[in-house]
Amino acid sequence: MKFSEIPSHESAKNRLRNFVESGRIPHAILLEGPSGIGKFALARAFAQYVHCENRQNGDSCGVCPSCIQHASFNHIDTHFVFPVLKKSSPKRSFSDDYIQEWKEFVAENPFMSFEKWPGLLGNVNGQPQIYVDESVELIRKLNYTSHKSDYKIVLLWLPERMNIECANKLLKILEEPHDDTLFVMTSNNSKEVLPTIYSRTQRIEMRRLPDDIIASFLETKYSVGSQDAISLAHLAEGSIVQAEKLISVSDENKLFFDMFVHLMRLAYQRKVKDLKMWSENVAGFGREQAMRFLAYCQRLIRENFVYNLNLPQINYLNAQEAEFSRNFARFITERNVEKLIEVLNKALVDISSNANSKIVFFDTAIKVIFLLKSDK
Repeated sequence: MKFSEIPSHESAKNRLRNFVESGRIPHAILLEGPSGIGKFALARAFAQYVHCENRQNGDSCGVCPSCIQHASFNHIDTHFVFPVLKKSSPKRSFSDDYIQEWKEFVAENPFMSFEKWPGLLGNVNGQPQIYVDESVELIRKLNYTSHKSDYKIVLLWLPERMNIECANKLLKILEEPHDDTLFVMTSNNSKEVLPTIYSRTQRIEMRRLPDDIIASFLETKYSVGSQDAISLAHLAEGSIVQAEKLISVSDENKLFFDMFVHLMRLAYQRKVKDLKMWSENVAGFGREQAMRFLAYCQRLIRENFVYNLNLPQINYLNAQEAEFSRNFARFITERNVEKLIEVLNKALVDISSNANSKIVFFDTAIKVIFLLKSDK
């Protein structure tokens, strides 16, 4: 992994480069920030840069023996530490037991979706942690001198998932580090990292990715259309992992769009009997899906109000939604937008409280009839 392969984060890259070029690399670095933005990819790129035998133009060369070994996760002086599932006693539980699953996971998920990791460990409902066995094994490994490089590098994913025993043992290494050992940790929630460990790291804060970076990624990797990519990027809130998840639920979004359009057309035409049937169909979603549908409806109402401002740079509709909104947006005005959002939000609260879904959705549909006409 090279710096150039990671989108954005130029400030963080420059700090890491400067550590190496100045010859003053902190013994423990923590890359902290939201999930799905490429922190672990950057940690890998930094390790490769440190070990590269022919750095050039602020990046690793990608072709020397060390870079080739990094590309296949086989560099002898690089050690991976990550959360695993506890084995039945008396067996120990540490990362090396799952190294093959780990290599496949990182290769296929460079932006590190934690939700996918438990399934690869054999239990989708498991709660992986880093156990004290890991610290014991790591101390053993680090007692040996580096083999081919000036530094042994430990890449530790999610230090907030270390149990207290593991964290306390690791603390001893961080307090009295070996001269040839570097720790590079990446955290999605640094507030949960043991304070004594957190305080002994050089922290580099990484922020959410810009929408245009995520949109470009989706267009390139998934051949998503430009307008749809921008819409998904906005909804992803700076996380490529979230953007990929949104692509995977596109069938549900298509269903939600169809049901929203049906509601608005029937409400405009005041077809109460058909709206009763519509409410019965939506009630069949089940509570969680019904809540997601209501949240989707609120988003489309807001986006249609924004559509009237004729500022496409702040509008985040996909191509299908935009086509519908071209004629529908004029019905969402300052006279009814707040009340529509309020009605939909009340329905969401009622559904979350296990109210009768058929009654809630039919009541909502009737209110939409009057609110659509109130824009006149």
